[in-house]
Amino acid sequence: MPRILIVEDEPAISFGLELDLKTDGYEVEVVEDGESAVRRGHEGGFDLIVLDLMLPKKDGFEVCRELRRGGIKTPILMLTARNLEVEKVLGLDLGADDYVTKPFSPKELRARVRALLRRGSSEEAGERYSFSDVEVDFARGEVRRGGVCVEMTPLEFQLIGVFVKNRGRVLSRDRLLDLAWGTDTHVTQRVVDNYIVTLRKKLEPEPAAPRFLMSVRGQGYRFDG
Repeated sequence: MPRILIVEDEPAISFGLELDLKTDGYEVEVVEDGESAVRRGHEGGFDLIVLDLMLPKKDGFEVCRELRRGGIKTPILMLTARNLEVEKVLGLDLGADDYVTKPFSPKELRARVRALLRRGSSEEAGERYSFSDVEVDFARGEVRRGGVCVEMTPLEFQLIGVFVKNRGRVLSRDRLLDLAWGTDTHVTQRVVDNYIVTLRKKLEPEPAAPRFLMSVRGQGYRFDG
Protein backbone atom coordinates (compact mmCIF):
# COMPACT_ATOMS: atom_id res chain seq x y z
CA MET A 1 0.00 0.00 0.00
CA PRO A 2 1.62 3.30 -1.08
CA ARG A 3 2.14 5.81 1.73
CA ILE A 4 1.42 9.49 1.05
CA LEU A 5 2.37 12.48 3.20
CA ILE A 6 -0.02 15.43 2.87
CA VAL A 7 1.40 18.81 3.94
CA GLU A 8 -1.52 21.23 4.14
CA ASP A 9 -2.56 23.74 6.82
CA GLU A 10 -6.14 24.29 5.68
CA PRO A 11 -8.23 21.65 7.53
CA ALA A 12 -11.00 21.47 4.92
CA ILE A 13 -8.52 20.81 2.11
CA SER A 14 -6.38 18.34 4.04
CA PHE A 15 -9.47 16.44 5.19
CA GLY A 16 -10.79 16.19 1.62
CA LEU A 17 -7.43 15.06 0.28
CA GLU A 18 -7.01 12.50 3.04
CA LEU A 19 -10.50 11.10 2.49
CA ASP A 20 -10.11 10.88 -1.31
CA LEU A 21 -6.71 9.21 -1.15
CA LYS A 22 -7.70 6.76 1.56
CA THR A 23 -10.75 5.85 -0.53
CA ASP A 24 -8.36 5.01 -3.37
CA GLY A 25 -6.50 2.64 -1.04
CA TYR A 26 -3.51 4.74 0.00
CA GLU A 27 -2.11 5.05 3.50
CA VAL A 28 -2.14 8.76 4.37
CA GLU A 29 -0.48 10.96 7.00
CA VAL A 30 -1.19 14.68 7.37
CA VAL A 31 1.07 17.41 8.79
CA GLU A 32 0.22 21.10 8.94
CA ASP A 33 3.49 23.06 8.77
CA GLY A 34 6.77 23.14 6.90
CA GLU A 35 9.02 22.13 9.78
CA SER A 36 7.00 18.97 10.38
CA ALA A 37 7.10 18.25 6.66
CA VAL A 38 10.90 18.43 6.57
CA ARG A 39 11.20 16.21 9.65
CA ARG A 40 8.76 13.55 8.40
CA GLY A 41 10.21 13.70 4.90
CA HIS A 42 13.68 12.96 6.24
CA GLU A 43 12.36 10.18 8.45
CA GLY A 44 11.19 8.56 5.24
CA GLY A 45 8.88 5.73 4.40
CA PHE A 46 6.65 7.73 2.03
CA ASP A 47 6.07 7.02 -1.64
CA LEU A 48 4.77 10.53 -2.39
CA ILE A 49 4.57 13.97 -0.73
CA VAL A 50 1.65 16.27 -1.54
CA LEU A 51 3.04 19.67 -0.56
CA ASP A 52 1.11 22.93 -0.23
CA LEU A 53 3.05 26.07 -1.15
CA MET A 54 1.74 28.41 1.58
CA LEU A 55 2.57 26.91 4.98
CA PRO A 56 3.41 28.08 8.52
CA LYS A 57 7.05 28.03 9.70
CA LYS A 58 8.52 27.04 6.31
CA ASP A 59 6.83 27.49 2.94
CA GLY A 60 6.64 24.77 0.32
CA PHE A 61 9.66 26.10 -1.57
CA GLU A 62 11.84 25.84 1.55
CA VAL A 63 10.54 22.37 2.32
CA CYS A 64 11.23 21.14 -1.18
CA ARG A 65 14.71 22.69 -1.21
CA GLU A 66 15.68 21.16 2.15
CA LEU A 67 14.41 17.70 1.26
CA ARG A 68 16.25 17.61 -2.05
CA ARG A 69 19.44 18.97 -0.49
CA GLY A 70 19.14 16.22 2.11
CA GLY A 71 19.07 13.58 -0.61
CA ILE A 72 15.35 12.78 -0.31
CA LYS A 73 14.14 11.54 -3.70
CA THR A 74 10.49 10.96 -2.78
CA PRO A 75 8.25 12.38 -5.57
CA ILE A 76 6.73 15.75 -4.62
CA LEU A 77 3.40 17.04 -5.93
CA MET A 78 3.18 20.75 -5.15
CA LEU A 79 -0.13 22.58 -4.54
CA THR A 80 -0.24 26.27 -5.39
CA ALA A 81 -3.15 28.66 -4.89
CA ARG A 82 -2.01 31.01 -7.64
CA ASN A 83 -1.71 30.23 -11.33
CA LEU A 84 1.63 32.00 -11.67
CA GLU A 85 4.14 30.50 -14.08
CA VAL A 86 7.10 31.81 -12.09
CA GLU A 87 5.98 29.87 -8.99
CA LYS A 88 5.50 26.68 -10.98
CA VAL A 89 8.91 26.99 -12.63
CA LEU A 90 10.60 27.72 -9.30
CA GLY A 91 8.95 24.70 -7.68
CA LEU A 92 10.08 22.40 -10.50
CA ASP A 93 13.59 23.87 -10.43
CA LEU A 94 13.80 23.18 -6.68
CA GLY A 95 12.94 19.53 -7.26
CA ALA A 96 9.16 19.23 -7.27
CA ASP A 97 7.96 16.59 -9.73
CA ASP A 98 4.59 18.09 -10.59
CA TYR A 99 2.12 20.76 -9.47
CA VAL A 100 -1.63 21.32 -9.24
CA THR A 101 -3.25 24.75 -9.07
CA LYS A 102 -6.03 25.33 -6.55
CA PRO A 103 -8.92 24.92 -6.91
CA PHE A 104 -8.38 21.50 -8.45
CA SER A 105 -10.73 18.64 -9.15
CA PRO A 106 -10.28 15.49 -7.04
CA LYS A 107 -10.19 13.49 -10.27
CA GLU A 108 -7.25 15.48 -11.64
CA LEU A 109 -5.31 15.27 -8.40
CA ARG A 110 -5.81 11.51 -8.11
CA ALA A 111 -4.64 11.08 -11.72
CA ARG A 112 -1.46 13.05 -11.01
CA VAL A 113 -0.88 11.04 -7.84
CA ARG A 114 -1.17 7.79 -9.80
CA ALA A 115 1.23 9.08 -12.46
CA LEU A 116 3.87 10.07 -9.91
CA LEU A 117 3.56 6.77 -8.06
CA ARG A 118 3.95 4.88 -11.36
CA ARG A 119 7.02 6.97 -12.15
CA GLY A 120 8.55 6.29 -8.75
CA SER A 121 7.91 2.56 -8.91
CA SER A 122 9.24 2.26 -12.47
CA GLU A 123 12.42 4.15 -11.57
CA GLU A 124 12.99 1.97 -8.51
CA ALA A 125 12.39 -1.20 -10.46
CA GLY A 126 14.55 0.58 -12.98
CA GLU A 127 14.87 0.44 -16.16
CA ARG A 128 11.50 -0.52 -17.58
CA TYR A 129 8.32 1.35 -18.34
CA SER A 130 5.13 0.12 -20.01
CA PHE A 131 2.09 1.80 -21.54
CA SER A 132 -0.60 0.19 -23.66
CA ASP A 133 1.16 -2.74 -25.39
CA VAL A 134 4.51 -0.92 -25.44
CA GLU A 135 7.43 -1.73 -23.12
CA VAL A 136 10.50 0.49 -22.93
CA ASP A 137 13.55 -1.35 -21.59
CA PHE A 138 16.12 1.31 -20.69
CA ALA A 139 18.73 -1.19 -19.53
CA ARG A 140 18.73 -3.02 -22.87
CA GLY A 141 17.99 0.05 -25.00
CA GLU A 142 14.99 -1.65 -26.54
CA VAL A 143 11.35 -0.88 -27.23
CA ARG A 144 8.86 -3.70 -27.72
CA ARG A 145 5.29 -3.47 -28.90
CA GLY A 146 3.09 -6.48 -28.41
CA GLY A 147 6.24 -8.38 -27.50
CA VAL A 148 7.90 -7.56 -30.82
CA CYS A 149 11.05 -5.43 -30.89
CA VAL A 150 10.52 -2.04 -32.57
CA GLU A 151 13.46 -0.65 -34.55
CA MET A 152 14.56 2.65 -33.03
CA THR A 153 17.29 5.14 -33.81
CA PRO A 154 19.35 6.36 -30.83
CA LEU A 155 17.66 9.76 -30.96
CA GLU A 156 14.18 8.22 -31.08
CA PHE A 157 15.02 6.16 -28.02
CA GLN A 158 16.45 9.21 -26.26
CA LEU A 159 13.28 11.16 -27.00
CA ILE A 160 11.09 8.38 -25.59
CA GLY A 161 13.18 8.44 -22.42
CA VAL A 162 12.66 12.20 -22.08
CA PHE A 163 8.90 11.80 -22.41
CA VAL A 164 8.74 8.92 -19.91
CA LYS A 165 10.71 10.86 -17.30
CA ASN A 166 8.49 13.92 -17.81
CA ARG A 167 5.14 12.22 -18.37
CA GLY A 168 2.14 14.41 -17.76
CA ARG A 169 4.15 17.60 -18.34
CA VAL A 170 3.97 19.85 -21.36
CA LEU A 171 7.41 20.14 -22.97
CA SER A 172 8.10 22.89 -25.48
CA ARG A 173 10.02 22.09 -28.66
CA ASP A 174 13.00 24.05 -27.35
CA ARG A 175 12.94 22.06 -24.12
CA LEU A 176 12.77 18.78 -26.04
CA LEU A 177 15.73 19.87 -28.17
CA ASP A 178 17.74 20.63 -25.01
CA LEU A 179 16.85 17.33 -23.32
CA ALA A 180 17.08 14.95 -26.27
CA TRP A 181 19.53 16.59 -28.68
CA GLY A 182 21.59 18.65 -26.24
CA THR A 183 21.95 22.36 -25.58
CA ASP A 184 24.59 22.82 -28.30
CA THR A 185 22.42 21.41 -31.10
CA HIS A 186 21.83 23.42 -34.26
CA VAL A 187 18.73 21.61 -35.54
CA THR A 188 15.41 23.43 -35.86
CA GLN A 189 12.16 22.95 -33.98
CA ARG A 190 10.67 21.35 -37.09
CA VAL A 191 12.92 18.34 -36.48
CA VAL A 192 11.05 17.70 -33.22
CA ASP A 193 7.73 17.60 -35.08
CA ASN A 194 9.15 15.11 -37.58
CA TYR A 195 10.37 12.82 -34.81
CA ILE A 196 6.99 12.96 -33.07
CA VAL A 197 5.29 11.88 -36.31
CA THR A 198 7.69 8.94 -36.60
CA LEU A 199 7.25 7.87 -32.97
CA ARG A 200 3.47 8.00 -33.31
CA LYS A 201 3.66 5.68 -36.32
CA LYS A 202 5.78 3.23 -34.33
CA LEU A 203 4.01 3.36 -30.97
CA GLU A 204 0.47 4.70 -31.23
CA PRO A 205 -2.48 2.35 -31.97
CA GLU A 206 -3.86 5.05 -34.29
CA PRO A 207 -1.13 7.55 -35.25
CA ALA A 208 -3.65 10.00 -36.72
CA ALA A 209 -5.55 10.06 -33.42
CA PRO A 210 -2.79 9.75 -30.79
CA ARG A 211 -3.55 8.68 -27.24
CA PHE A 212 -0.10 9.05 -25.70
CA LEU A 213 2.08 11.56 -27.59
CA MET A 214 -0.25 14.52 -27.41
CA SER A 215 0.08 17.91 -29.10
CA VAL A 216 -0.65 20.92 -26.89
CA ARG A 217 -1.52 23.82 -29.14
CA GLY A 218 0.88 26.72 -28.90
CA GLN A 219 2.99 24.99 -26.21
CA GLY A 220 4.52 21.73 -27.37
CA TYR A 221 3.92 18.07 -26.56
CA ARG A 222 2.80 16.00 -23.57
CA PHE A 223 3.21 12.27 -22.96
CA ASP A 224 0.14 10.72 -21.34
CA GLY A 225 1.47 7.19 -20.88
